[in-house]
Amino acid sequence: MPPARPTTGCDLMLERACPAPVCGVDEAGRGPWAGPVSAAAVILDPRRPIEGLNDSKKLTAKARDRLEGEIKQRASAWCVAFASVEEIERLNILQATGLAMRRAVEGLKTAPAFALVDGNYAFDLPCALKTVVGGDGISASIAAASILAKVARDRLMIEMDGLYPGYGFAAHKGYHAEVHVAALRRLGPCAIHRPSWAPIRRILAGEDPMAEGGRIALAAAAEPDEDAPYEDAHVEA
Repeated sequence: MPPARPTTGCDLMLERACPAPVCGVDEAGRGPWAGPVSAAAVILDPRRPIEGLNDSKKLTAKARDRLEGEIKQRASAWCVAFASVEEIERLNILQATGLAMRRAVEGLKTAPAFALVDGNYAFDLPCALKTVVGGDGISASIAAASILAKVARDRLMIEMDGLYPGYGFAAHKGYHAEVHVAALRRLGPCAIHRPSWAPIRRILAGEDPMAEGGRIALAAAAEPDEDAPYEDAHVEA
């Protein structure tokens, strides 16, 4: 019988059960109304452990920034990649996420024999893979990938705040927020908004981004759960 998994924290138990080298893969930015989707792939070195790895959403920004440096310094290989707003619109968010993941895996300086991918969808990657629902809270390499993907995307959206002032991208990173809704009403969408997302589509059609009214529309407009199962469709956010 395999040893029991610890009840908290991430480890390399899944990695040890797979052909080496193993990379963890995760994404950031499936749900926002604006900006690209990012993905990262990380091959950890078990001889150089990193304390504190966990689902990036459960960490403070300060902790993510610290861990980003440690991951890049101690990992055997890492890569961050993006799929653009144009690619999201052309392919849909599911396939664009897979494209970003593939780019990240292909960008590793060491080709992995196996990938552990957060979520439930088996994307087309250049190696064998296993999907792991909630993997960023279980697998150390997936957690490391989740941190790199989120920090890279957050940093990019802060840069976009300078290019497209008035939307508040530095604060909300393109997700649903009242300041974001107010900016859309005042300024309209910019070049990095996702036209097929419902609030942006409404603005482009000359409607209010929350046109369907009341609390129901506000609830529907909140960003999709990044941990929700993948669906092969545009996100109606």
